[in-house]
Amino acid sequence: MAGVSAAPTRATVPDPQGSGTGRWRRQAVTALFLGPALIFLCVWLVYPTIRTLIRSFFDRSGSDFVFVDNYREIFTNETLLTAIKNNAIWVGVVPALVTAIGLIFAVLTERVSWSVAFKTVVFMPMAISLFAAGVIWHIMYEKTPDKGALNASIGVVRDAFKDDGVLAAANPSTPALRGSAERGFVLATPVRPGASALLGLTAIPPKEVPGGARQAATPAAGSDAISGTVWRDFRPGGGQPGRVEPDELGVPGATVELRDTAGRTLASRTTAADGGFVFESVDAGSYRVALAAKTFAAPYEGTSWLGPKLITPAVMIAYIWVWAGFAMVVIAAGLSAISREVLEAARTDGATEWQVFRRVTVPLLAPVLSVVFITMLINVLKVFDIVLSVAPGSSQDDANVIALAMWRTSFGGVNDFGLGSAIAVFLFLLVIPVLALNVRRFRREV
Repeated sequence: MAGVSAAPTRATVPDPQGSGTGRWRRQAVTALFLGPALIFLCVWLVYPTIRTLIRSFFDRSGSDFVFVDNYREIFTNETLLTAIKNNAIWVGVVPALVTAIGLIFAVLTERVSWSVAFKTVVFMPMAISLFAAGVIWHIMYEKTPDKGALNASIGVVRDAFKDDGVLAAANPSTPALRGSAERGFVLATPVRPGASALLGLTAIPPKEVPGGARQAATPAAGSDAISGTVWRDFRPGGGQPGRVEPDELGVPGATVELRDTAGRTLASRTTAADGGFVFESVDAGSYRVALAAKTFAAPYEGTSWLGPKLITPAVMIAYIWVWAGFAMVVIAAGLSAISREVLEAARTDGATEWQVFRRVTVPLLAPVLSVVFITMLINVLKVFDIVLSVAPGSSQDDANVIALAMWRTSFGGVNDFGLGSAIAVFLFLLVIPVLALNVRRFRREV
């Protein structure tokens, strides 16, 4: 049988020139897409960073080289030290609180049927800018209860447990009435049944006279009663102190007490529209008539949330209100990825809900919690706009943070671009360790 042999085939040799052309085309396409991004990156990020670093070693005008004087100023200037201290408080409080609140919301909303509506409401502040959120909270923090929603709410709760007085303060019109608005006033001379007690007050502005006040008058009293009057002892054009005269108004709603000589309260009355009061059926003897201190309990005037002492916590509350929704949504996404079999196995083994949460849920959510925490850490280091919009000019120095200090130093009227550049570099150096931690976490997860 004759052998059959195959005809030899010629091997295909790659064309080196064609291969080089293909490689060049691929590189050109890559450069075409990345080129604009690299140009903008260099123009808007790399160059400004280098320029800011160089500018930080020059003085205000940029003509004299001052080396590290600007950096020394950061740690010697009282306003800048306040900014650093406030930023340290932000870093220590806000990221942990936002993460904790987001975790609580995410876990609790899993157990309610209206979780979508709740998450929508909590996440809604993320739809507006931080500056707009700051404006909202600035209005809510107004001290006057008629304007500030927060103080109005506090006032409603306070009024439910404490009654306001009819007068904020007053002084006695004669030496016969002794005491103060804080302790109350007492007539120095004892009173017997059938007599009248005149309790004249001054230092009451016309606008603070209780509504419904009428011409002061002393009610008639029988032989077994003690009557009297509480009135604003002031008449336009002059008058005699200690005497009820025309054009002098009574103080309605004042609390008058009848006391024995030992100071024990036997009875109390509320004055009428003309300031009059009567104690009936009084036994024979000597008594003291007093104007109770609760008559002068001033109405709630509001808490100064925007003042120097509370401005930093007030801004933090506004910031947490905005970012709690972000933390809740991210953590809820991580929570939905947890295997329910693991949680049910822990419950089957006898673990309580708190033990399941602390020893199973939280450890499984650790990667997600670290993402939220580090994100918030970076954000609070460069917080700026919400501080500017919440804090009024009178307390901005007390609420100052590093980013706001940089803007105020450079563009807020000081126009010291050398010191402003140094503050920017200092802030950049603070952010680098957090960024490095974030990159390391990403690499470890990959």
